[in-house]
Amino acid sequence: MTSAFMTKDFSAFCAQRDAQNTIQLNVVKYGLMLCDALTQDAPDGYGFYLDSSGRKYHKIFMTIDGERKSIHNFIDKMTGEVYKPASLKAPAKGVRYDLRLIEQREWLLENADWAGSYLYAK
Repeated sequence: MTSAFMTKDFSAFCAQRDAQNTIQLNVVKYGLMLCDALTQDAPDGYGFYLDSSGRKYHKIFMTIDGERKSIHNFIDKMTGEVYKPASLKAPAKGVRYDLRLIEQREWLLENADWAGSYLYAK
């Protein structure tokens, strides 16, 4: 192998990795924006926060008077796909929204409601 070939491969790898990191940072940003939209729609005393402790998914939890009550949705950390929860540990099958797509993200931020009706299959 030549040095130029290895440099080209490494440059492509770095560019791809930078793009993946940017997507992952944007997914966190959009998840926080969704939490804000849900909190604005919610009754007094209700709140939403993003938990990033999972290996594969961010979880948005709903709180009542600061006490965690339920999981509201899952967001895939790598792709930004939003899922309805099937349980506390796993999402339901079927992507509901993709935060990377501007049209879906804008609709979601405008229409997401605190009760989660937007997560049911269309």
